[in-house]
Amino acid sequence: MLSPKRTKYRKQFKGRIHGMAKGGTELNFGTYGLKATTPGRVSARQIEAARRAITRHMRRVGKLWIRVFPDVPVSSKPAEVRMGSGKGSPEWWAARVKPGRVMFELEGVNKEMAREAFRLASTKLPVQTRFVTRIGEED
Repeated sequence: MLSPKRTKYRKQFKGRIHGMAKGGTELNFGTYGLKATTPGRVSARQIEAARRAITRHMRRVGKLWIRVFPDVPVSSKPAEVRMGSGKGSPEWWAARVKPGRVMFELEGVNKEMAREAFRLASTKLPVQTRFVTRIGEED
């Protein structure tokens, strides 16, 4: 699974995910993409599950780019622990995804296969998504 090699600080604030994505809104590598339409936190496990769903459907044909990286540590306290005594330890990593962000890109497959692969991947993700294609691309 994806996680940073090292970070400046161990723990981070939760923060709010509001507004539209500032960058990463266009297709830069592939012909087809999966774009987020709602904000949310996507865990490293969810990104990996989506990646597996895409590659399994494509049968290792074509190329896949993952455009999001989980760099936010999410901490949690154990079950049945009393309030207080500080913040919990980091448990998993997440990526903050804003609306308009392209999360995955594909190349080297036809449109129907890409659409179905991204449909399978979108069921693994906690954000709503839509299928996008490069401008001027025709089948």
